[in-house]
Amino acid sequence: MPLTITLGTRKGLFQFRKASNGQWQSHAPEFMAEPVTATLHDTRSETRYCALNLGHFGVKLHRAKPGQPWQEINAPAFPKSDAPDAPSVEQIWTLAASGKDQPGTLWAGTIPGALFKSDDHGDTWHLVESLWQQPEREQWFGGGYDQPGIHSICVDPRNSQRLVIAVSCGGVWESIDNGASWTLQGHGMRAAYTPPDQSDNRAIQDPHRMAQCHTSPDTLWVQHHNGIFLSRDGGHNWHEIAPVEPSSFGFAVVAHPHDSNTAWFIPAIKDECRVPANGELLVNLTRDGGKTFTALRNGLPQSHCYDLIYRHAFAVDDSGECLAFASTTGNFFVSEDGGKHWQWVSQTLPPVYTTEISHD
Repeated sequence: MPLTITLGTRKGLFQFRKASNGQWQSHAPEFMAEPVTATLHDTRSETRYCALNLGHFGVKLHRAKPGQPWQEINAPAFPKSDAPDAPSVEQIWTLAASGKDQPGTLWAGTIPGALFKSDDHGDTWHLVESLWQQPEREQWFGGGYDQPGIHSICVDPRNSQRLVIAVSCGGVWESIDNGASWTLQGHGMRAAYTPPDQSDNRAIQDPHRMAQCHTSPDTLWVQHHNGIFLSRDGGHNWHEIAPVEPSSFGFAVVAHPHDSNTAWFIPAIKDECRVPANGELLVNLTRDGGKTFTALRNGLPQSHCYDLIYRHAFAVDDSGECLAFASTTGNFFVSEDGGKHWQWVSQTLPPVYTTEISHD
């Protein structure tokens, strides 16, 4: 089936489709000049969702049903309050679809760190109070943003009642009852950016991104501020992978949908630098559960490179063969052989926040 790669950028939504000559072609951008913070292609209904952050004009959410134009719908919002410190949604950071047994259910993770749920395809949303009221939330704090945020939502494909989410900086949380209650998980993670006596505090961990193997959903990979972590029991316990060259730091990770031992990471130099090590852009691949890694460089710039790949800007398709990522400097790369070879598709995009691969 033909592939479509959708990029959410600082200046609109771009789509690329592969032409008969084998080249990727860009279509006219949608939401021109508007910052796109999250996208979702809901394969249950073939409906598309696009979240925008319009600054002074607030957070917006749009939906396009099959064969129809984009329509603005209600965005997640906190209950109205007259309190002077009442929270407001600053950004929709991620969108996720529930299972086929819940055809209208969507989840949204936001900044500040709140989870919202819709049971009617996004027509209405409600705050998941059970998570918002957790006492540990008082310990959460911002990582890349001033406030904490929920960026990863993994729905168990075997059981839609079970969710695992990741928060920067607030750790890993699990619900087994469709969000009615939550348990803080994340044993084995460490936070070297805190005082030593707080390093193991699970409520202040900074998982940058969490990815799930679809056919082995108890396998979860996390690119953490302090390195790479792997869980084989659904996020309860985590094993830290030994340091990886040239760096174990980064933001983006994707998991192979069918091979629980395979995952890809894009390393960078952390903290004040946040550029590729040695100016060389590469993708680190493990096929043995993190025991060893292979640096994939073919087709990627290897000198004077300053591309940072955000946590949602790296994607893999359902086959595990097509990979795509795009960067803060507007470079866009595609591989159709699991990362062995990369095609430099574009060098002139706005900064890219999200990448999504779908089959038409």
